[in-house]
Amino acid sequence: MKFSPNVIRLLSVAVFFAVWEYFGRQMNPVFMVPPSAIFSAAIELARDGTLLKAMMQSLIPFSVGLAITIVAGIAIGIVMAQWPILEYVLDPFVNAFYAIPRIALVPLIILWVGLEFGGKVTILVSVAIFPVIVNTYAGIKDVRGSMLEIGKAYGATPAQIFFKIVLPAAVPFIMAGVRLSVGLAIIGIVVGEFFTAISGLGGMIVEYANSFATAKLFVPVIIIALVGVVLTEFVVFLERRLSRWRISERERF
Repeated sequence: MKFSPNVIRLLSVAVFFAVWEYFGRQMNPVFMVPPSAIFSAAIELARDGTLLKAMMQSLIPFSVGLAITIVAGIAIGIVMAQWPILEYVLDPFVNAFYAIPRIALVPLIILWVGLEFGGKVTILVSVAIFPVIVNTYAGIKDVRGSMLEIGKAYGATPAQIFFKIVLPAAVPFIMAGVRLSVGLAIIGIVVGEFFTAISGLGGMIVEYANSFATAKLFVPVIIIALVGVVLTEFVVFLERRLSRWRISERERF
């Protein structure tokens, strides 16, 4: 008997929340609350406008930062892979900044760009951009020489070789980097809101943690998790759309 993957996912989530509801009711509400209490808190926060305001304060810099991360990360990865001189110039800096814990740079970022929108976006980009750079670089470098030789044999120009052979072959690597960067971008925006202007969903977490309002504390946490799931699924969908030739190639075998 074959089950749909989506049915299995839904069942696992339902079982998780059922177990959480049961044990959450047995525990001290300061430490843990059941999903029903979190749902009631979410309705309360939505009615008074607190939740919508916090979501807008988080999602706008998150969207801008993620867009910059993807565009700049892909561009830097392509530049490093295509031009060896620029690879040698940029490689030490990419490796150095990748190794530095971004939390150590937060005080400097606050001094340079401030506590508000610019600070959040800069922290997010500094956290999330490196997987895109590294995976884009690896994907373009992974393209086999035989594929390039076939393109040259058919008289393809360098631009045609890049856009019709190299870039499509690198799409799975690039999308894997984007998928990793989505999770890191969410971490980046929350960290940014913890350390800069305490606002948005991250600010809600700090505020309700300090007041021991556990049910309300879980509301932004769950929303952040849902945003991560939705964005990851969207990236997977895009990857399938952009890599149809790979799927059809697998089906032949």
